[in-house]
Amino acid sequence: MRWHEVTIHTTETATEIISHFIHELGAGGVSIEESGTLNKPRDTSLGQWYEHPLNDIPEGRAVIKGYFAEGTDMEQVLADLKKSVEGLKEFDIDTGNPEYELQDVDDEDWANAWKQYFKPIRISDRLTIKPTWEEYTPSPEELIIELDPGMAFGTGTHATTALCLRTLERVVRPGDEVIDVGTGSGVLSIAAAKLGAKHVLALDLDPVAVSSAKENSRLNGLEETITVELSDLLQAIRTQEKGNTALGVTLPVDVVVANILAEIILLFVDDVYAALKPEGTYIASGIIKSKQNDVEQALTKAGFTLVERFEETEWVALVAKKR
Repeated sequence: MRWHEVTIHTTETATEIISHFIHELGAGGVSIEESGTLNKPRDTSLGQWYEHPLNDIPEGRAVIKGYFAEGTDMEQVLADLKKSVEGLKEFDIDTGNPEYELQDVDDEDWANAWKQYFKPIRISDRLTIKPTWEEYTPSPEELIIELDPGMAFGTGTHATTALCLRTLERVVRPGDEVIDVGTGSGVLSIAAAKLGAKHVLALDLDPVAVSSAKENSRLNGLEETITVELSDLLQAIRTQEKGNTALGVTLPVDVVVANILAEIILLFVDDVYAALKPEGTYIASGIIKSKQNDVEQALTKAGFTLVERFEETEWVALVAKKR
């Protein structure tokens, strides 16, 4: 099978939001390659090591590729994509004068090529992500997350996901009930379960993500601990109110985590507040620094108290308590 490939040369700051645009336009897969320069600040606090640069992408730049099925009107896709990217100026997101390319490729040219760059990575003191196709011998204290993200977002290597994983390690306690909004590959849900959560409800509106999260839950032996649903948070709350116990958790819960774009986070702050117990914790990530104040103000207005902030590159994760 042949695919239409659209390539965007942009900034690392804009990768997540542009990837979201591409998915929304109907892409069957998205790949991101960031700068391989060794001048980039690297986190070595956990003993990580880095190989020589794998590419010649300039520092701070990234190349995003989206793949669309044969027959897709790519001229319309490209026009819509350019319009969305141009609109990011309103949010002070630097896209770096993006350049666009179109070409056709075969399945084998992209479906598995990215896997050579995805290696086991120790994210925190306890959490390590291991691709299912890689061999790895863990130390006794490591919690291993077996992962095959497929076409869903979330390998754990992006700054927003890594921030969430480290924050979950600080927040989740044995016996907690957790909701993961916008679960993607399910990596955060799996981490919460590995850290001792009694049950996790993983929600996503993308059927590809739901399928991926279910498979990754199975790969980690957590099918009984993680319930994956094609839903948003408000739908889940209404389902629970109708007495549906199939969701696995009982509202209100102890922890809600959302690794989604700030613009989306702002849409359901009140729903998160309603879904949490008093003193429950909300972890919100995927927030570009330019939108941090907007999210903080919305959380405070809803009744949350901000307790911690964590930053990596241009991204912020916020931890808030329901008082």
